[in-house]
Amino acid sequence: MSSEAVWYYARGEQSVGPMDLESLVGQLSQAGGARALVYGPGVSDWTEARHVPVVAQRLSAQGQSGRGSPPPPPNTQASDEIDYEIFGQEMQYVEITLDPGEMSVAEAGAMMYMTPGIHMETVFGDPAKEDAGLFSKLKSAGKRVLTGESLFMTTFSNVAPTREQVAFAAPYPGKILPIDLAQIGGEILCQKDSFLCAARGVEVGIAFQKRLGAGFFGGEGFIMQRLLGDGMALVHAGGTLMRRRLESGEVLRLDTGCLVALEPSVEFDIEFVGGLKNTLFGGEGVFFATVQGPGTVWCQSLPFSRLAGRIYAATPGRGGAKGEGSILGSIGDMFDGDNS
Repeated sequence: MSSEAVWYYARGEQSVGPMDLESLVGQLSQAGGARALVYGPGVSDWTEARHVPVVAQRLSAQGQSGRGSPPPPPNTQASDEIDYEIFGQEMQYVEITLDPGEMSVAEAGAMMYMTPGIHMETVFGDPAKEDAGLFSKLKSAGKRVLTGESLFMTTFSNVAPTREQVAFAAPYPGKILPIDLAQIGGEILCQKDSFLCAARGVEVGIAFQKRLGAGFFGGEGFIMQRLLGDGMALVHAGGTLMRRRLESGEVLRLDTGCLVALEPSVEFDIEFVGGLKNTLFGGEGVFFATVQGPGTVWCQSLPFSRLAGRIYAATPGRGGAKGEGSILGSIGDMFDGDNS
């Protein structure tokens, strides 16, 4: 062994060596790999092998990584990997931290604040199709109109060399629900006004209800939003949020406006309430929404339509109170106690 080949590595509180570089690399797989402490030429103190260039290069050439484990698989995620934090209780907002070059997309008017390194830009149609032709953009924008949203969306890009933040606020009291699309199969259906923001790469499309009954009487209409991709999406629900996992064949009946989101595997339909008194005076409407598993559904305790209806009914000079679901309107309210 030449005088230059004097390498050591630490095993517990003992040093092992001297040895040449090839022997050192060969033994590191059993002694902590790239994180093992080594000492040798050009190293002034015990240092992890991954921080010693000549050792790290040899380890890389031999396929060494960590504690002898295989190298991590390549990152095939198409969407940006954004970091987020949700603040507040009843009136929440979400702060998204973007690395240099990353981007988030949001509905127009959702932004709360942003740091100086964030560049905001309005995009026609879906930003996920920004490289598409004019026809594709028109098609994307048309889909957004069908869901009741604006023709435009807003993108927020980090153009600074450091990490920057942008925040988006909920439009009314409720909870912000983060959904990692990569963990639920890359797709989710949600009510058409619930989408708040997402990582670049998430596509915001539309989903037609397969059953006409659900379309006409399902509360959320014939069209719902479809979020596609493998990134993080954030949607908003009114009031308190409920998450329910349905087993195969398990059925849950709920108020038509309380459904926020569901996995594509869940079957959605409507069901007649039944009973003359229930229909006329129940105040719950004529139909229930029924969801059948397998899959996960998310529900909200305070749909915005219900909140808006209560505010409208309590406003003087606006035509008086109206029943939430009773077909008799104010007459029904005299019986169900809304005016007491």
